[in-house]
Formats: sequence, C-alpha cells, structure tokens
Amino acid sequence: MSPNVNNTTFPNLLDLIAPYACRGCQNVGKVLCERCKNDIITRCQNLCPFCKKPATKCVCQNRLSLPPTFIFSRRSSTIGALVYDLKYRSARSAAKPLAEILSRTIPSSYQNLIVIPLPTIARHIRERGLDHTAIIARQFVGQYKQGSRVSRLLLRTNRATQVGSSRSQRLKQAQTAYAINPKIRISPESTYLLLDDIWTTGASMLSATKILQDSGAKNLILTTLALS
Repeated sequence: MSPNVNNTTFPNLLDLIAPYACRGCQNVGKVLCERCKNDIITRCQNLCPFCKKPATKCVCQNRLSLPPTFIFSRRSSTIGALVYDLKYRSARSAAKPLAEILSRTIPSSYQNLIVIPLPTIARHIRERGLDHTAIIARQFVGQYKQGSRVSRLLLRTNRATQVGSSRSQRLKQAQTAYAINPKIRISPESTYLLLDDIWTTGASMLSATKILQDSGAKNLILTTLALS
C-alpha cells in the first residue's frame, strides 16, 4: 500500500461515513455542533498576536504596525482542535465550521474581498492529501459575502518546514518562502485577506505581508484561526 493512502483516500471516506464527536461538547453527530459553534462565535475576542491579550486591552507597539489583524482563539481551543483534525486527520468536514466562524466574526464591511491562503509546502499537501488552508479559504468565500473570491496570488518558493524550528530559523526561512504569482495582477483598490491556520512566531505572516505590501497590495487584512 502506498504510504500516502492513509492520508488521502481512507480518511476522506471516513469523513463521509463515520460519526464524529463534537469538539466542543463531545456529543456524537457533527464535528462541531450548532450550539458549540454559536457559543464560540458569541464569545470570540480578537487577540493580539504579540502579547496575546484581547485587542481591546493590548498596548503593544508592534501590533500598531500591522494591517488589521483578526485572531479569535488559542491553539489549545476547540478551534485549534478542528484545525488539527482537518490538517493532520484529513477531516474535511472541519473546514465548514471553521470558515463559518471566520465569516461571522470578521467584520462584514469588506466588499469584493480577495482571500489569499498562505501557500502550503507541496510535500505536505501530497502527504496529507489536501491543502487545508485553501479548503478553508474556499469555504469562507462561499459564506462571507457575494463577490468574495480566492486568489493564488502568493506562491511558495522553498521547501523548508517550520515545525520544530527555532524563532530565528523560522524568521530566516520565511524571508525566502514566498513570491508573487507573476500571472496575477495586484489591484491597489482591492482588499486582500491573507489567511493562515496557526500564528506561532508570526514569521510566515509577517514575511508574506511585506511581500504583498511591497508589491502594491495597499488594503490588506490578516487572519489566522488560532494563536499558538
């Protein structure tokens, strides 16, 4: 049997037929029940990625240099568990509630939003049988507002994995990790949302942000599903 079978066909089949326990209340049914999902949305607070406090209590100067940034949970939360299920267990059904949480917590004032999923290393996509961030992005634009769409504006340019790397190593890797897709034109008038799953050191998001801004993306929003 191919080593990739357990990460592709088999988990995807189970995702269709096996009952899940809700990641919030553990009741069997959906991967996240409606009650738990609504509870998460009601209690969401936007967190500062640097001091990790609610944005309303944050006094970090670092945060002031960022574009509008939305992070509503910690990695140890139910949202973090759903990200893990999708990313490492190929539980595709986790993408829909994650996208809905984002669509109902990110301000609804953005028109014709262009969502850029932070590119995943190609080897990881092959091993897992999916691109989890791209799946969430597609689900999000289907739930946010009419006119929103996904763009592959960023390309991955190296194969370095950040798992297990130190902060200094992550920062160095991120400097050469991404490039602008030469086939896609950046519109200075458009609003772009850069999406990733987990903010750990912020190296990837900060590097991608600089590349996008330097290339003419003036209206930029950042969001990650959880804060490590």
